[in-house]
Amino acid sequence: MAGSGVFADIIEGDVYKYYSDGEWKNSTSGKSVPIINPTTRKTQFKVQACTQEEVNKVLDAAKSAQKSWVKTPLWKRAELLHKAAAILKEHKVPIAECLVKEIAKPAKDAVTEVVRSGDLVSYCAEEGVRILGEGKFLVSDSFPGNERTKYCLTSKVPLGVVLAIPPFNYPVNLAVSKIAPALIAGNSLVLKPQPRYGINGAVAALHMVHCFQLAGFPKGLISCVTGKGSEIGDFLTMHPGVNCISFTGGDTGMAISKKAGMIPLQMELGGKDACIILEDADLDLAAVNIIKGGFSYSGQRCTAVKVVLVMESVADILVEKVKSKVAKLTVGPPEDDCDITPVVTESSANFIEGLVMDAKQKGATFCQEYKREGNLIWPLLLDNVRPDMRIAWEEPFGPVLPVIRINSIEEGIHHCNASNFGLQGCVFTRDINKAILISDAMETGTVQINSAPARGPDHFPFQGLKDSGIGSQGITNSINMMTKVKTTVINLPSPSYAIG
Repeated sequence: MAGSGVFADIIEGDVYKYYSDGEWKNSTSGKSVPIINPTTRKTQFKVQACTQEEVNKVLDAAKSAQKSWVKTPLWKRAELLHKAAAILKEHKVPIAECLVKEIAKPAKDAVTEVVRSGDLVSYCAEEGVRILGEGKFLVSDSFPGNERTKYCLTSKVPLGVVLAIPPFNYPVNLAVSKIAPALIAGNSLVLKPQPRYGINGAVAALHMVHCFQLAGFPKGLISCVTGKGSEIGDFLTMHPGVNCISFTGGDTGMAISKKAGMIPLQMELGGKDACIILEDADLDLAAVNIIKGGFSYSGQRCTAVKVVLVMESVADILVEKVKSKVAKLTVGPPEDDCDITPVVTESSANFIEGLVMDAKQKGATFCQEYKREGNLIWPLLLDNVRPDMRIAWEEPFGPVLPVIRINSIEEGIHHCNASNFGLQGCVFTRDINKAILISDAMETGTVQINSAPARGPDHFPFQGLKDSGIGSQGITNSINMMTKVKTTVINLPSPSYAIG
């Protein structure tokens, strides 16, 4: 059960502590931040409202711990990560319980997220040993005009202190996707659950951090601070003690990127993922993937299908197939493993409703009756959406999916590329040549052919163009991003050539 058993140390009374310098602490502010259960719309948990002075101490401890951690052998770092992964999986049930209550994630999906996170940590440990365990050797005479008088040795060294800010929707998986690469690379890490959606997901993250503590990582190497963005958000992201920021979320990331200064940034900021359906597509396959891509976790995924661009000649058939599958989606509380559960906050539900009402006013065809109870919005397919409707461009982050009918491939590509987002997209066709040409033309970080957009498997590169982000994720890319190249040059008194 959450906050009990091995997790008893992380809570006092009804308020969860923050983690700093190897200890679970109460904030000197004496204040807490409530976490509202999306289903009941009542306070479910409370977390500490940390102060700027506490953030200073956390970063001082992280800097000190990193200086020792960098001297820890790679195999030992990997050993501790494997141990943390095993502990994380062992305690998947109480962590999943937090996900159900904090972010209304269906119970089976919540367990899957925790197990997937453990697998990510283990894979990262192995990958880190491989790519950090080898360097590069260059000789000077490979460049014109030089004799072999210089040997160049290069290796990857850590950046220092990494600030990780995960989103509400995958607060465990997208936290460990930052934590594990940072640690294997020799960095220390400060975790700050994102406050944009009322800090939902923070308690699951705190439980996850405790698993790393139980694994035996040194004091100060990993910290987790909670609090209001208005009080410690900018203070953290602009802090001179932070050497790298990895952020997943929304437009808050743009503000961070403008304020952070000259440090490496890894940003994933959402998308308006288009699904292009050609006339020769397998429409049954497309319909299944539109349901999976558009409505899983109530559409609250950066890689959810956000707009369907279907050729007019097959639009009626496709819409009917999708409509029949929407009717079979179960709606209700996450404890019952329903397909559609409440969206994370009331403000999110209000935003989604605003998009729906705009589409209604402008003449979109409602394939289902719009229905909402509190934060729970029933799945809705909107046909005959036009470019003048907000839903055609804005990211709803909810179970509402627009269909735009197109008359040519070029029209579909144009709509996709006119978006300020460029995270992922997908195309359904039986013609691989067309698929490759469309993939090349789409201005997105990833294009899926005959499948819905998806982040993963977790070792695949994951990146966005335009307003969707900076840099690339995926285990290998994240390790490389959280390191820099160090070069040592040996100068010889005279040219030397090895004799075979």
